[in-house]
Amino acid sequence: MASRALPAGSASAPAAKADVAQLPVANPGLLIVGIMAASLLQVLDTTIANVAIPHMRTALGATTETITWVLTSYIIASAIALPITGWLADRVGGRRLFTFSVAGFIVSSMLCGMAQNLEEMVLFRALQGVTGAFIAPLSQAFMLDTNKPSRHAQMMALWGMGIMIGPILGPVLGGWLTEQANWRWVLYVNLPIGILSLAILVTQLPHRDTVKRRFDIFGFLMLGVALAAFQMLLDRGQTLDWFDSLEIWLWTFLFVSATWMAVIHLATARDGLFDRALFLDRNFAIALGFMLAIGVVMFATMALLPPMLQQLMSYDVIDTGLVLMPRGVGVLISMQFAGMAMRRNLDARPVVAAGFAICAFSLWQMSHWSLGVDRFHIVSSGLIQGLGMGLVFIPLNVSAFATLAPRLRTDGSSLMNLFRSLGASAGISLTTVMLARNMQTSHADIAANITGASVSNMIDVGTVDRYQNLGDVALKMIDLEATRQAAMVAYVDDFWMMMWITIAAIPLAFLMKRNSQPAGAMPPPGE
Repeated sequence: MASRALPAGSASAPAAKADVAQLPVANPGLLIVGIMAASLLQVLDTTIANVAIPHMRTALGATTETITWVLTSYIIASAIALPITGWLADRVGGRRLFTFSVAGFIVSSMLCGMAQNLEEMVLFRALQGVTGAFIAPLSQAFMLDTNKPSRHAQMMALWGMGIMIGPILGPVLGGWLTEQANWRWVLYVNLPIGILSLAILVTQLPHRDTVKRRFDIFGFLMLGVALAAFQMLLDRGQTLDWFDSLEIWLWTFLFVSATWMAVIHLATARDGLFDRALFLDRNFAIALGFMLAIGVVMFATMALLPPMLQQLMSYDVIDTGLVLMPRGVGVLISMQFAGMAMRRNLDARPVVAAGFAICAFSLWQMSHWSLGVDRFHIVSSGLIQGLGMGLVFIPLNVSAFATLAPRLRTDGSSLMNLFRSLGASAGISLTTVMLARNMQTSHADIAANITGASVSNMIDVGTVDRYQNLGDVALKMIDLEATRQAAMVAYVDDFWMMMWITIAAIPLAFLMKRNSQPAGAMPPPGE
């Protein structure tokens, strides 16, 4: 039987009409380049400065302890500023806030490069953290708003590539710039890319309507105190031997009490800092838990591998970057498959679970490494982990935002980025603490098993008797080797721990609701 044309009022007509961008633009391709350049720039800066820290310490006259404020000031300022992204975007307009953020990031990067002492560097890095905090959530929101719903999975793939590859490229680019030029170019490199991005955004970024929205001062203060105390707790804990220090107890008290008050206030306030509809959406709430796990697994792994390769296996900065690069290649490959799956409206839950299972497998491989691990196994495990992370990111973001009203996207994106940042901070701190403690324990265990018989197998005792200095050197070499072996055992223990964290996150995927709408489709404004 010949099919009849559907009437204009049929169900397919609204569906067709719904597939339009909320903020149409004349040249979406060029705008995507500008947004991605800004997003990549901000994410890259979270890791690119790490390599230059020793050089900064010498140039700025800082100590080993005080130079860490260069990193801590950026992290704390960014964490405190992130939650108010949605309110500021509504109050001053998303276009104005985005362009001001990129401009501020460029200026603060230039000021950081010009800093002459530690005080100036810490101040300018804090300014860089505040201005850069708004870039990630606004870039994600504008990628969704300026493209039609049927392309949202593809846009999340592009955005996710920048977010996940940036931390991998950061140490490589930072090391190369530090070796070839000067540590200040680690910061100056932001200028040409930032200026290009700013020019595109000024000419192409569409306007958003402003909304009069009350600012929740109490909620912001409590959340800011909680985030700052949490970051200080993690940053100072290892230095002060954790709860043996009164200062750590103070940060813990501030964190717990401020978090408790913030949660109660945000749950009961009429006009809280965040709309409660965000947390009532099951998929979005579960996605926040996943972002914590992603922060731990991805960023903690990237924090552990460079020092392990450079200190224990004698890789230089460039070689370290080259063997870690396949992780980014894996992300690029699997994101394409994940994007195709979402465009075909496949169930996101098994895709996310499979991605975490693949990550767990790669960490299981890494937990079997030794000091003799070859380049192939390092590259292959990184590639596999990248494949897993790429499968997680797009389905998770599409599912999290699919049932949120457009008015909640900026707030939702700021929360997703905040939870990823918190997961990264907690993961890096946890793995660092476990690394230091397990290294001491393993060294003691290894030293206890070094006997006269085992030493005699490595050293000619007669030679030691004749040449006492040679014997001292040999014994120091044995202690050095014991330290290397203990460090490797500690790294392996960290990989085991992250593997179990990854496995524990897998069941969360099946607590999410399957999205019945086409991939990327959003409910009409106001729903």
